[in-house]
Amino acid sequence: MKREDRRQAIINLLIENHAVDLDHLAERFAVSKMTIHRDLDALEHAGVLRKMRGGATIDTGTQFESDFRFRETQDNAAKLQMARTALELIEPGMTVMINDGSTAAVLGNLLREKRPLTIITNNAVIIDNLKGENSINLIALGGVYSPKFNAYFGLLTEEALSRLSADIAFISAPAVNGRLVYHMDESVVRTKRAMTSSSVRSCLLINHRRFGRPALHVMADLADFDAIITDKSPAEEFVAPLEQAGIKLTIAEE
Repeated sequence: MKREDRRQAIINLLIENHAVDLDHLAERFAVSKMTIHRDLDALEHAGVLRKMRGGATIDTGTQFESDFRFRETQDNAAKLQMARTALELIEPGMTVMINDGSTAAVLGNLLREKRPLTIITNNAVIIDNLKGENSINLIALGGVYSPKFNAYFGLLTEEALSRLSADIAFISAPAVNGRLVYHMDESVVRTKRAMTSSSVRSCLLINHRRFGRPALHVMADLADFDAIITDKSPAEEFVAPLEQAGIKLTIAEE
């Protein structure tokens, strides 16, 4: 098997199982452990996986967010629930900002139901799906393309956002701990903050499993958002302090 075919096979195994074992991979592909180490190193460098003792995983860590290709296959029912609830905040004629992320991509696919709209996004899935749509004024944010996040970031993106204004921004995040919202990547944090600053209102979309998780960079305080939508109520230990602080979660309906 060629190297690239083997690495794609490793990716396929990760999609199915979320984790792979080094010894099992060496046996499965009839190569040395050092060869598998090099494969995992290359895939980690590409942002596809996170190496751990004895293998690798696609599960999020404090400094690692899994590749968009994995995230778009996970929790699809929850994403659709949140997207449907978020859609209720949008009225025809509005200008809407949507960030990167697989949940945001699901929301983007529903926006045809609310046209006419002006949509501002750095999310490559939304750009591809909505370009050329009638009654959709699509503003695609340029910048440096990130295959890991399937979106555009950087100084060009942030400069464009500083010159735009929206009625509402939909922001997603991989981690919330206490009242703080986190992300692993600095450039992603800057773009999400720029979107929030350029919008009259902002809404956070976050899976209930992401509560109680820190990450490398603080992105925002939950109180900074006008609405917070999640698919299910997090554990009481996470909800109680938020209620005491007057921070309300909107639970998406099934």
